[in-house]
Amino acid sequence: MKAIDEPIDWLPSASLETLRQRARLIAEIRAFFARRDVLEVETPILGHGGSTDPHLDSLALEATTPDGRERLWLQTSPEFPMKRLLAAGSGPIFQLARSFRDGEVGRRHNLEFTMLEWYRPGWSLTALIEECEALIRLVLPADPGPLRRRRYRELFREALSLDPFTAPLPTLRARAFDASGMAMDDADRDTCLDLLMSLVIEPDLGREGLDVVIDYPASQAALARKRQDSEDGVEVAARFEIYLHGLELANGYDELTDAEEQASRFAADNRQRAALGKPIVDVDRRLVAALDHGMPAGSGVALGVDRLIQLALGKASLAEVIAFPTPRC
Repeated sequence: MKAIDEPIDWLPSASLETLRQRARLIAEIRAFFARRDVLEVETPILGHGGSTDPHLDSLALEATTPDGRERLWLQTSPEFPMKRLLAAGSGPIFQLARSFRDGEVGRRHNLEFTMLEWYRPGWSLTALIEECEALIRLVLPADPGPLRRRRYRELFREALSLDPFTAPLPTLRARAFDASGMAMDDADRDTCLDLLMSLVIEPDLGREGLDVVIDYPASQAALARKRQDSEDGVEVAARFEIYLHGLELANGYDELTDAEEQASRFAADNRQRAALGKPIVDVDRRLVAALDHGMPAGSGVALGVDRLIQLALGKASLAEVIAFPTPRC
């Protein structure tokens, strides 16, 4: 008698040979940081605070803890606990961490994925970009081409003939509607810009090498510092993203170290979430306390390991480089 009546996809979506190649590449990543004397750390996947970012959706669960039944959040990245280690004096650190984001399923996404995150106290964004480039070139089997720095503002001017910092909101909504076909009547600036970036600009990034996008709008600073644009003094985010073959690989920040500013951003995020009809996310008070204690200035970056391996092995989707994607987990 059969144990089940209907066929079930129990086999891995990646071949065993691909999983062996994946293990080899992850070993190379670990060796890269060992040679550079960067400490590998492990931090919890669960936390009392989640990501308040209005454009990310955290997953939460109920658990029994020493304090009774509590809501805990699955991390969207290991950023918060790693910054607590930096504040405790860890020095440069890296982590290969399981991360989770609700609703992110597709050829380039999975609810659960592997994030490589590392931090360099005392380093500039320029130095960190160079280290990212060295790691990416190590993992990829062929030279991806030259590295180019591309200003966010110039990309919009070239592709859409508009300035993302000064264009009126109705104009952005109209252009976002043209690109997506979605109703944008109530969309805010960042929603419009994100849509235009993902649908119009991103597909062409990294076609001739590694494209590093810099100088994002200040409203998209997340946990990065802000600075003034040399063009006209407008405030921009001190962050970068790296693209190859239309795929975003890495997102780096000149890290915010001001506890008061961080707490203010968390509160603003939750207000925006409420305005968007999204659930409020518990703030990570321990991160704020660590920043208040004092975290050294420096830069950090998160890199999507599954995407990098996908490119390195020439696969068409993430499902081909991970054993059990969400539909088969």
